Amino acid sequence: KSTISDSLVEAWASLSHFARRAAIVDTGRKVLRTFAQIEEEARDFERALLHEFQGGDVIVIQVGNHPAWPALLLAGLRRQLVVVPLERTMAKRERDSVLRICCAAAILETAGNANTISGPIALRSLPHKSIEWGPNRPSFLKLTSGTTAAPRAIRFRSEQLLADCTQICETMGITEHDLNFGVIPFSHSYGFSNLVTPLLARGVPIVLSRDRMPRAVLNDLARTSATVFPGMPVFYQAFSEMEKVPALPMLRLCISAGAPLPLGVARKFREKFNQPIHSFYGSSECGGICYDQAALSIEEGFVGQPLRGLNLELLEPDAPATRVRVQSAAVGDGYFPEADEEKLGQGEFIPDDLLEVSGDGLRIVGRMSDVINVAGKKVNPAEVEAELLRFTGVHAAVVFGRESTLRNEEVAACIVAGGRVRESDLLEHCRAHLSGWQVPKRIFFVREIPVNERGKVNRRELASRFRS
Repeated sequence: KSTISDSLVEAWASLSHFARRAAIVDTGRKVLRTFAQIEEEARDFERALLHEFQGGDVIVIQVGNHPAWPALLLAGLRRQLVVVPLERTMAKRERDSVLRICCAAAILETAGNANTISGPIALRSLPHKSIEWGPNRPSFLKLTSGTTAAPRAIRFRSEQLLADCTQICETMGITEHDLNFGVIPFSHSYGFSNLVTPLLARGVPIVLSRDRMPRAVLNDLARTSATVFPGMPVFYQAFSEMEKVPALPMLRLCISAGAPLPLGVARKFREKFNQPIHSFYGSSECGGICYDQAALSIEEGFVGQPLRGLNLELLEPDAPATRVRVQSAAVGDGYFPEADEEKLGQGEFIPDDLLEVSGDGLRIVGRMSDVINVAGKKVNPAEVEAELLRFTGVHAAVVFGRESTLRNEEVAACIVAGGRVRESDLLEHCRAHLSGWQVPKRIFFVREIPVNERGKVNRRELASRFRS
């Protein structure tokens, strides 16, 4: 075995005195894993599943929010493998594209019943070619949408993942004495940074929730005495509209990310539960960026101040709204397989969002790219357009994002099609071949695709013309 150190593994080793403590519990407070059991499980995975792979091989984890997730990550890091987390509900064709692009050597899945996320873990080896990673070999790849129909990955070393965890926990005041409520996916950048790494690096235990129905989530929050809830606007909206809600005396921190938090939702939630919601803004490329510490709910789109240890530079400080340059130890090393050094690298990242200075913080007022942000999940319009064009009778298609109160944006499409093509049939086709968040909410039939004076499609113009 190599003696190359890994900072996340070292941080985990420093928690050895937590051995007998509960690390992961279910919503009935039954202990699913102690810290010692995670360590034992990780060693078993090393010996039984990952022994055949070489340092630098890519291993995909697609097991949902399984209690074995942290142990799988530790085992991969110890073997110096490159771990790629995938959401369990990802469509097969999109997954196959990721496996090919990342040159995956194997995928870790739950064995047996495809619907279970508590069963044994199975490994499926894949034909692959070795990757020459160069001097900064990654330990982790996060997926994001590229400028083409194909996804691309972001390279991270463990020290960058640890830096993000440190910035988040120290800014938000999350400690080993908290109990994190885990309903958002571990495979998503938000879930990974707010649930998985705080467990492994700082000993913050997790309640593992598998029921995403808002009423069940709220009842489980009360039953488990969780103290921290990393959620999304759609949950807070549902909680605010419920009758006969339980008291949440132990809940001390509510975080909202994935989409801007509507002011009305924040105010209704605060009135009902006497609890503020703190907006959190981040990106897969760099982890957390801003956090609204005061949570005063005064202005739409307000995301607060940069996280501790992170520097933000306004690219056009005199403009009403500007892109920013994020400078942080948590910024990824670059995109894979093709780099984009102007956007990401050397400890710096330039997001596509437009921000304005507002009071003592920043407010998101728009975005530069065409990528559609559906509750934190990025949808590349080209992928959806390609699927629509596969349907017999569809002659042309353009996909765009429409404003959505709860999910930031929703997917919509304009198509030119033959007379027998129906919206219901098209939507059924999309549901069968795309991930749920990629499926259009509405499809509009037009005689021709609208273009501007230069003959180009303007997605923003379409979003305005066909606003929800």
